[in-house]
Amino acid sequence: MHTVGKVTEAERDRVQQRTLRVVMLGQVLGGAGLAAGVTVGALLAEQMMHTKGLAGVPAALFTLGSALAAYLVGRISQRSGRRLGLGLGFAAGGLGAAGVVLAAALDNVPLLFVALFVYGAGTATNLQARYAGADLATAATRGRAVSVALVSTTLGAVAGPNLVEPLGGLARHLGLPALAGPFLLAAVAYLTAGIVLFTMLRPDPLLLARALEAQRPVSAEGEGPTRTGRTAYAGAAVMVITQTRNTEILTLPAGCHGSYLACWYGWDTVARRKRHR
Repeated sequence: MHTVGKVTEAERDRVQQRTLRVVMLGQVLGGAGLAAGVTVGALLAEQMMHTKGLAGVPAALFTLGSALAAYLVGRISQRSGRRLGLGLGFAAGGLGAAGVVLAAALDNVPLLFVALFVYGAGTATNLQARYAGADLATAATRGRAVSVALVSTTLGAVAGPNLVEPLGGLARHLGLPALAGPFLLAAVAYLTAGIVLFTMLRPDPLLLARALEAQRPVSAEGEGPTRTGRTAYAGAAVMVITQTRNTEILTLPAGCHGSYLACWYGWDTVARRKRHR
């Protein structure tokens, strides 16, 4: 068992640096899993349902799944630490992605909807994982720790969509619909991220930070404000509004008739002009 009373500031910094490296790896994997599946979710639904009228359903489902998972992962993390909460969250996201692949193989729309809902757990977990890198950070370095984790997510998010074409080829080689390919990557990436965080995030940063905080002398000043007020509610309202726009963007590919990658980046018109030259 970890002896919290003997942890010095130097040892805390060492654990924090190791924790941040583990979180960065998990964020790269999580970002790849998120972007790969989200890129083609609407297109896969359109292909299976033979209509564009329900193109927004996939984004709505994994957004709802993400909201529920955010609450559950947060509760588990508060009770049992980041390792268990993040590990279970990414595992659920990976199983959801695998379920999407199975639904595509069976051409089963109800299974697709259920799997997309579960797949949303990976999104919420990936968002929460970055804060594990800040649990042991000081007030002066907390913002930088979260920023480093965010940049790591971006690396995975950039790689994911660029692998859509080769993953589509792999899916066809396996006898699956091409649009199921990115979800193969999502399943592997999410499950690997869960394993990495569960096995390597030791000692648990949230539990260690909580124990260290409990042993500190009581201070009237503290490190910063902890109250929840109007600013928090305003921030939540902004997130709701921006998520509405984000959902619109995620359903954009289903309305395009050219290359889905070009459409995703808003280059569909350019691609058409090139084909007519």
